[in-house]
Amino acid sequence: MRYLTAGESHGPQLTTILEGLPSGLELLAEDINTELARRQLGYGRGRRMQIEKDQVQILSGVRHAKSTGAPIALVVENKDWTHWKNYMGAEPLTKEQEENMKRQISRPRPGHADLNGAIKYNHRDMRNVLERSSARETTVRVAAGAVAKKLLKTLDIKVAGHVRMIGGIESQYDGGMSLEEVQRVSEESPVRSLDEKAGNKMMEAIDDAKKNGDSIGGIVEVIVEGLPVGLGSHVHYDRKLDAKIAGAVMSINAFKGVEFGIGFEAARKPGSEVHDEIQWSESEGYTRKTNRLGGFEGGMTTGMPIVVKGVMKPIPTLYKPLQSVDIDSKEPFQASIERSDSCAVPAASVVAENVVAWEVACSILDKFGHDRMEEIAEALDRYRTYSREF
Repeated sequence: MRYLTAGESHGPQLTTILEGLPSGLELLAEDINTELARRQLGYGRGRRMQIEKDQVQILSGVRHAKSTGAPIALVVENKDWTHWKNYMGAEPLTKEQEENMKRQISRPRPGHADLNGAIKYNHRDMRNVLERSSARETTVRVAAGAVAKKLLKTLDIKVAGHVRMIGGIESQYDGGMSLEEVQRVSEESPVRSLDEKAGNKMMEAIDDAKKNGDSIGGIVEVIVEGLPVGLGSHVHYDRKLDAKIAGAVMSINAFKGVEFGIGFEAARKPGSEVHDEIQWSESEGYTRKTNRLGGFEGGMTTGMPIVVKGVMKPIPTLYKPLQSVDIDSKEPFQASIERSDSCAVPAASVVAENVVAWEVACSILDKFGHDRMEEIAEALDRYRTYSREF
């Protein structure tokens, strides 16, 4: 299973094509729109969220609310496109239009893809870079993830996420909630925190950053429950599921680090305080006494919940811009300001849920088949019984 996205931040639409989804999956536009709406929420979002009310159109691969096995095309229109037609249209410019083009960007913003992309693709107008490198593209990655989430839910596999930290303020949540509670409590929090006191302080920190023309980052956590043992593989580097998930999380705009379970803390502990002891019972089969390794050993799932964290840097678009250099004049200049958020960590938590869901769904299909949902569910049930009795 794979997908490809296309579209620019201020272009007419964002598009993704999903290939390899089994037939027989019940799928409604609302299943996807729910996730798109979640992505647009969160304390610290900018004015763009007041313009765009993302709604998906399912253009192929689904008939009468069920997948057919054919490629699925999903489209989300950009409502702001009407104000950008002259600047972002596919048609050639007249000489007069070219001379009057006032929004050509020659000043790269520190922390963005602007300068690197301009040099790589020889763009004197860096809007060609920033339009595609924008986090707006995650809209259709969330749409793809929503389809994956629906597939996993059908197989009794659940995914939830929450915010661990914003601006150095850390949630004191230490476990104990069911995944359903994690979903409910995080949805009720404007910053998706499971710790109400920390959540209030996070909002204060976001307000302070906005007041100062600055931005702040944080840490998000995604949990996946209900997985069988042995998704992924130990036999080759590119089949390790934790590596695939790490790559997916790192591909989210502004993410700079990933860890599973206790992650980097393992470097400070002896092995006796890192590894998860194995136990067995007739009802559950093999389980672990702890889950410090975040549900993985040898690149494969252990049957324990996947617990993965991602570190998001502060958004680099600032209202007190950093110094840069104009690529035309080579003179120092303050970086240009594009409409932005002071903090997008809560929204990034939703994006992380969906990219993790996609990788997990792909691993399920790799092991249990790609053709029919009914066939996949039967194969998974047999394997769960086999694993329990092994």
